[in-house]
Amino acid sequence: MKIDIQIVSKIDTTIAYEKLSHPESGGVCVFIGSVRNVTQNEKVEALDFEAYEKMAIKEMETIANDALKKWKLNKVIMHHVVGKKQIEDPVVMVGASSAHRDACFEACRYLIDTLKERVPIWKKEFFENKTVWVSSHP
Repeated sequence: MKIDIQIVSKIDTTIAYEKLSHPESGGVCVFIGSVRNVTQNEKVEALDFEAYEKMAIKEMETIANDALKKWKLNKVIMHHVVGKKQIEDPVVMVGASSAHRDACFEACRYLIDTLKERVPIWKKEFFENKTVWVSSHP
């Protein structure tokens, strides 16, 4: 399977290389996004993610297939969480493998940037004194 797209309750970062390894790949690139403890100088306590899962999977597949073609990739992964997450929890993992490093680096950047622009996943930030919905996704 060339692409592995998942909406999950927990991301297992240890599987990235296994999912992306390919005999024709000399390069593997992975980006993992996690919950940080401060946003705009305010202390974050947790994040909560919601998704329109059917549409999110479909859009992630489109993005992955576009990247496969554009950079001649061997494999692509895109995993995103739903549910409440604590500081340092991984919340998104994207990756690509290709014959050469330039392609997988460029593709990995495209995967995360395009996911954030187009995939219907929403984030609620919990601060000490307030809760805020972040509208970074459609």
